[in-house]
Amino acid sequence: MADDSSESTPTNSISTFGVSVVINGVILLVSIIGFLILRPLQSRIYQPRSTIDTVPANERPRPLKSGVFAWLQDLLTRKESDILQDAGLDGYFFLRYLRFNVLISFVGVIVLFPILLSVNGTGGNGQHGFDLLSFTNVKNPKRFYAHVFLGWMFNGFIIFSLYREFVYYIGVRQAVLTSPAYSNLISSRTVLIQTLPNEYLDEAKLKHLFDGVKFISISRVQKTLVEKVNERNALAMKVEAAETKLLKTAIKNRLKAEKKALKNSTAPAPMSGSDINDYVPEKKRPTHKLKFLIGKKVDTIEYGKEHIPELNGEIKYLQERHNDANPLNSVFITFHTQEQAEVAVQVLAHHRALHMSPRYIGITPNDVIWMNLRMFWWERLVRHWGAMAFIIALIIFWSIPVAFVGLVSNVKYLMQKISWLEWLGNIPSWIFGAISGFLPSVLLAVLMALLPIILRLMAKISGVPSGSLVERYVQGAYFGFQVVQVFLVTTLASGATSVVTQIVEDPTSAMSLLASNLPKSSNFYIAYFLLQGFSIAGTSLLQIVALLLFHVLGTLLDSTPRKKWSRWNILGTTGWGTVFPVYTNLAVIAITYAIISPILLGFSGVAFLLLYLAYLHNLIFTVQPSDGRGIYYPRALSQTFTGLYLGEVCLLGLFVVAKSWGPLVLEAILIGVTAFAHITFNQAFEPLLFSLPRNLLKDLSTKNLITSETQPLIGKDGAVELQEIHTDSPEKHTHNASLDDTVPLSTETHLEEGIPESTALEKLGPIGQYLKPHVYLTPFLLQKNFLGPRFKESPSLLSNEEESLAYAHPAASATNPIVWIPKDPYGLSEIEVSNLKQNDIDATTEGTWFEIDENKKKIKQFKWGPIEQIPIWEKPKQY
Repeated sequence: MADDSSESTPTNSISTFGVSVVINGVILLVSIIGFLILRPLQSRIYQPRSTIDTVPANERPRPLKSGVFAWLQDLLTRKESDILQDAGLDGYFFLRYLRFNVLISFVGVIVLFPILLSVNGTGGNGQHGFDLLSFTNVKNPKRFYAHVFLGWMFNGFIIFSLYREFVYYIGVRQAVLTSPAYSNLISSRTVLIQTLPNEYLDEAKLKHLFDGVKFISISRVQKTLVEKVNERNALAMKVEAAETKLLKTAIKNRLKAEKKALKNSTAPAPMSGSDINDYVPEKKRPTHKLKFLIGKKVDTIEYGKEHIPELNGEIKYLQERHNDANPLNSVFITFHTQEQAEVAVQVLAHHRALHMSPRYIGITPNDVIWMNLRMFWWERLVRHWGAMAFIIALIIFWSIPVAFVGLVSNVKYLMQKISWLEWLGNIPSWIFGAISGFLPSVLLAVLMALLPIILRLMAKISGVPSGSLVERYVQGAYFGFQVVQVFLVTTLASGATSVVTQIVEDPTSAMSLLASNLPKSSNFYIAYFLLQGFSIAGTSLLQIVALLLFHVLGTLLDSTPRKKWSRWNILGTTGWGTVFPVYTNLAVIAITYAIISPILLGFSGVAFLLLYLAYLHNLIFTVQPSDGRGIYYPRALSQTFTGLYLGEVCLLGLFVVAKSWGPLVLEAILIGVTAFAHITFNQAFEPLLFSLPRNLLKDLSTKNLITSETQPLIGKDGAVELQEIHTDSPEKHTHNASLDDTVPLSTETHLEEGIPESTALEKLGPIGQYLKPHVYLTPFLLQKNFLGPRFKESPSLLSNEEESLAYAHPAASATNPIVWIPKDPYGLSEIEVSNLKQNDIDATTEGTWFEIDENKKKIKQFKWGPIEQIPIWEKPKQY
């Protein structure tokens, strides 16, 4: 190893670490104290899923216990099955990924610390601070055998753990998707097929091609109809806001007159009457411009009364002719059973390349991106690669500001030789520590927060057909940004700046100097893990953004009952496309530096543990579970291999520089083993990640036939038949389960029924179960022993009419939007509602009213009644 003369260039890692600990520790402490104080006072912020009316009683998580510490114990002792029920598949697997990294980090601490910290600490290469405990402090190449052998051990453990997680994911997902809660949903029986040839845009041909077709919805999107519906919705909301503002002004003026009359007996009599124009002068009525800035100013309510009826007529005309519109080259096919749908999505449907492909299952109607249903095969390719090229260019462009962040993190190395930076040495040490430690972490987090909007737009441009698949697309792209910008660029910038003056003096020493100083960039990631584990976890638990949005923006912006009610009762979901990659990248960083600078594993373990606690609380109690059906987890597991590759290649480079040939050969073999394992995992698990195997579905069908006495069956032509099925001789009816003959209409009997416990399972024991996950993590046993009661309850199924219309464009059945205004004690709102209805505008005051303080003669706020009285909300259909 080259001597980098570090004795003359003392490291700032300890001072930087101290400042980072103090700043992030204070933020964490303040966040926890704030959480403990506010949690019992702000149930809407901290446990809305246990309190608000829009969450059905049977879907509410059990409320946390009260008490300073009781809530934490209650949270940590929640059963796995309860977490899965309350957080959903996506949230549950994200929490499992955080736990997976806690395990990796703490196993690394146990295995690596006792040996590597001793080997590095006594390496004799003159390093200081945390650099003393890193690879760069080792001078004798023979000591590198410790690194390579422990690397084999630790990386082997990670690879086996990733294998277990793939097996676990597949087992749980298959158990959930074949459970009663999912198997009969229309989304589990509907396949989206894109890029259909024109000859297959015909229901008869599609029914001939696929068995068990129940409904076919050929996508037809009339651009004019969609535009008209959107225009009507926007105008109706303008009228609603204007009516609310008009009524509020009128009531304020009347109350002001009443208050003046009470104080002064000689004052004019207070306003009275039923004409709102008596209370509000013409010039005070709400107006808006038809075009931004330059448009004509119009009375909003009168304009709405004139134009909404016109739009109603135009929309009705277009809706009546919707089925006459030209079809797009996409179709939703709903089958009678989940098995038939899975066969259709997995079969090779057409002889021409890129036709009747791609195919998707599990997309709900309210998640469809309708504009992406019309796309030719060549257009899809152009869009895909165009979006990919743009993202790559963006990554390159983004390297410039991110590299600057890396320079800031190592500014002390630069200021010693660059004269115009010498003034930084005059500032107090604690400020300097904040600049070089805490500030770069914050700048990096802010910089990366600017990307999601762009990446989601690229996903839609590339042709992704659903919101869940948009998030999965973003997950891949955002992870690329995280690895390149947050990790590689920052690492190279940090490592290069620490020896930049020496490279300038002797360019031939560049490789040697960079290799020996690259581990020093781990100091930046210690601060970054402190930021994520302390500050980010603390503020996530405190829900500071939600508090601000709810109380500050809610007060300033929510000017109608609809906005107030929606902010209170409608919960947001998690954007997994930008959440998962942040923590996958943290895992990559920890794994990469595990051998080079093992001290980082201690900080990563604490960070992931604190993040797990914060997200465990939030995903159970504060956000609505998304239903991406767990599709993000296997991508995160596969991306974790990046950390193995980067760590192994980096060590290989360090061994080359040190001319340590024995460790170099062993490390090269380890890279080959890792690649072999990765390729094998992809080949083995890829077919099982998104599709259900037929043997599971066939078991469902067979069991259903055996246990039903009179069962409706579906023939090859899709017609429903009633056949007698006797339980005394199941063998002679087994053939009926085949798609070549008849199949059951529903799958009410599920995997756990009739599946005996494996006697071998009892003999395995804990160690055997850990080493043989494929034995005890089968979907049969998981469905029987793991899934909670909600997964064993069948959903409220749609009627045939609802199913037939479920995958039609929403504009085809859009109704006149409701204008919801609050009731007032003077009857003004009722008159306004009557006037609106006379102009074909659906208006109502049901369920909301102005709350008035009669003593102070002031409007206090909007109020609303119970959920069954809210006209703008209906229980979501279970798709």
